Amino acid sequence: MRALNVAEKPSVAKAVAGILSKNPASGGLRVRDGRSRFNRIFEFNYPIQNQQFQMAFTSVTGHLMEIEFEERYRKWYSCDPVDLYHASVRKHVPQDKSDIQKTLEEEARKCQWLILWLDCDREGENIAFEVVEVCTRANHNLNIWRARFSALIDRDIHYAVQHLVRPNQLFADAVDVRQEIDLRIGASFTRFQTMLLRDAFVLDVSTDNRNLVLSYGPCQFPTLGFVVERFWEIQSHEPEEFWTINCTHNSDEGTATFSWMRGHLFDYTCATILYELCALEPTATVINVRQQEKLKYPPHPLSTIELEKRASRYFRMSSEQTMKVAEDLYQAGFISYPRTETDGFSERTDLRTMVQEQQHHPVWGSYAQRLLDAEAGLWRNPNGGGHDDKAHPPIHPTKFSDGEAGWSQDHHKVYELVVRHFLACVSKPAVGAETIVEIDIAGEQFSASGRVIIEKNYLDVYRFETWGGSMIPTYTFGQQFTPTALTLDSGVTRPPPLLSEADLLSCMDKAGIGTDATMHDHIKKLLDRFYATKDSSTRFSPTNLGEALVMGYDDMGYELWKPNLRSMMESDMKAVSMGTKRKAEVLETCLQQMKACFVDAKSNKGKLFDAMAVFFERSNRSNGNEQQTTGDIVKRCGLCQESDMVLRKKPDGNFMVGCLGYPQCRNVVWLPGSVSEAIVTPNTCSTCNPGPVYLIQFKFRRLEIPPNYSVDHLGCIGGCDNTLKQLVEICGTGSRNNSSVPGRGQGNASSYSNTHQSNSRGQGAWQTAHSSDSYSSQNSLGRNMRSQEASGQNGESSIPCTSCGAPCNLLTATTSANRGRKFYSCRGQGCNFFVWDDDANAGGSVSHGSNSRSASNPSRRGGRGRIRRGGRQANDSAFVSATGEPISGRCFVCGDPSHFANACPSRGR
Repeated sequence: MRALNVAEKPSVAKAVAGILSKNPASGGLRVRDGRSRFNRIFEFNYPIQNQQFQMAFTSVTGHLMEIEFEERYRKWYSCDPVDLYHASVRKHVPQDKSDIQKTLEEEARKCQWLILWLDCDREGENIAFEVVEVCTRANHNLNIWRARFSALIDRDIHYAVQHLVRPNQLFADAVDVRQEIDLRIGASFTRFQTMLLRDAFVLDVSTDNRNLVLSYGPCQFPTLGFVVERFWEIQSHEPEEFWTINCTHNSDEGTATFSWMRGHLFDYTCATILYELCALEPTATVINVRQQEKLKYPPHPLSTIELEKRASRYFRMSSEQTMKVAEDLYQAGFISYPRTETDGFSERTDLRTMVQEQQHHPVWGSYAQRLLDAEAGLWRNPNGGGHDDKAHPPIHPTKFSDGEAGWSQDHHKVYELVVRHFLACVSKPAVGAETIVEIDIAGEQFSASGRVIIEKNYLDVYRFETWGGSMIPTYTFGQQFTPTALTLDSGVTRPPPLLSEADLLSCMDKAGIGTDATMHDHIKKLLDRFYATKDSSTRFSPTNLGEALVMGYDDMGYELWKPNLRSMMESDMKAVSMGTKRKAEVLETCLQQMKACFVDAKSNKGKLFDAMAVFFERSNRSNGNEQQTTGDIVKRCGLCQESDMVLRKKPDGNFMVGCLGYPQCRNVVWLPGSVSEAIVTPNTCSTCNPGPVYLIQFKFRRLEIPPNYSVDHLGCIGGCDNTLKQLVEICGTGSRNNSSVPGRGQGNASSYSNTHQSNSRGQGAWQTAHSSDSYSSQNSLGRNMRSQEASGQNGESSIPCTSCGAPCNLLTATTSANRGRKFYSCRGQGCNFFVWDDDANAGGSVSHGSNSRSASNPSRRGGRGRIRRGGRQANDSAFVSATGEPISGRCFVCGDPSHFANACPSRGR
């Protein structure tokens, strides 16, 4: 029988093959090259359950496959980031690992068994199934087994190979869920943030802005949130003065310092009154003396999080460096697997053998000997912390060393920490005698305490912890004495310190952000992305960039920077690994939830702009050639002079060009409602200034425009394009639900109708309404019109044109805003006279000239009146239309001149 063995790293393959080939019947260890020069193949003979096998042992290098979007979604500007929530993804072997794939396929064809020696956690299980997929494509008849081990030592490896199990599909599914969720959420928000903000501001980072990625990670951002939240807490702290009474008593046996049992008071008057009462009657009476035994317990067995926290606290070593060193020690066989959540040993673990291996160490060897001495009574079976990942035991030493030649100082420190921690957790707790004395002075109570350490026990070996002891004089119940000093002291409240790395790891662990194997990566990513900095005391502060991003999302009202969402995802992924939830169910739920958050964040991107503007200056460059050629930026906003005007598709399907500074700047250009497609081109208008103004390639819906207009049009929104102006009047601009509350820096919306020139080609029902600059009331003309009698149908003249005297046609509008409404239009060549039929009968306004339009009912055209900045109020108010021209009129529902009936809050009541 021939078995293919696959490890997660070349070093592990070499170590395991070395251990198994020590068997005299192995025939020796033979080594040959595979397709990849880094992943060699080790061959030897080995019996498994009394059956002889020819073993071929090779490796991968971490994940064999990667998940990514299909080709059309990979480029940043290839799609709207929201599309990434449902874009096709695939899991495949990347090109740089094709040699490993070929080696596995070639070896699998020769074998009957496949034995997987990947790391025994969820990530390792996922890699195992990647190997299975590649190997079974080459050989469908493979018998697949899993070796479970926790240390690269002889007893663990031999036990694992004789007790093979089947791989766990549920563990692999949980990792698949996490990978896909992280890919879709991370890619969508990262593209959104980077494309929106990177080129809009001058960012003070040490890298070129053009190469800066403003990344978002579902774990990374909540981690940043912890840092920013503590920073804000410190910034918002206001020192407050307080007062406390302190009492000191000196005697022949020493000095006792008594603390006020009220703690402190913030009211100076109250504190002064109480102090004066004590000063007037300073005699102290002992009202209680308590003596009790106190125990200080050793730490629980060592998990990954505790290893990172303690290395940070004791050695100021980063979590990333700690895990790197621990991985080195594990692969060399000195410690057990360093990625584990378990903090309790099983009953079958031979702890005494592990202690025996440390007896000859020059520093802690004598303590190990005391532990094994039954008469010393120092041994105590360790208490667990209640966590068990069912995969690995707590981190413990697996081989004795008093220092290796190639070790760095960090290797020595981490190995010492692991050994001392293990020896401490199998030791008895420290024992102390504590005395607490309580006294009364004028009704106010004070207390003092002292401690004497009787037995240090585990503290003898665990030098990282101390238990301070202090002696106080002997007091008896009822004893009276006069204090040596009685003072009223003041102090001020202080903010909490910045988060240390140990604090940050604790926050992440408590909130369920990341796993024991990934937390240090999330912290490192904050530093790499310039979101946070770490000082020499390993304390974190947010950078301006990190704080601005969190502030922007916080202003939106979303908790994307809070741990709740990710914590729920981690809980769901754990449920998948346990089989209580299905993979597809969790994927659908999480992605729907985050897609909704993304859509909301995108619609409120102005909050991100506001937050970034607090810390950074605006850039004087546009978002770069890459974005311009993809049809986003059209021109610089002429109103706020700060943001770009960009082409956007509204939720109702209509197009508009709006300012990125929204909602602070509400400058907008409404486009014809008949546009079905619009793409910004790299071509610029040679007429409009200031430039550049990029031309837009429009495609119109044929049935919604007059027959003499082309469905394809290369147009300019700078004001020079008469075709667009005409189509705005003919087709309208769709619904426009602008807020009636202006924001800071708000401007008036603009439309092509403000400079519209009439299309007077006589297209029957396609004849258009025209806009007016004057909107003057023509009551006398209206009376003349009412005196006329309509003398014909089907376009026959019924009233004379007031401009040229030619007869007018009575026509019917077909636009969605005015469908069915009658109007008169002069059929004289070159004359643009126009009036609505109901206006003519009611004495309304009449329009003349090329820039004319009826204003009898502006709400019918979708315009909203607004009070101009600095304008007059009440009846003396000056109002402007959406195009900026002054208008007259008021709401016919409530009579308020500040709005029209279609925007009236009382409408429909």
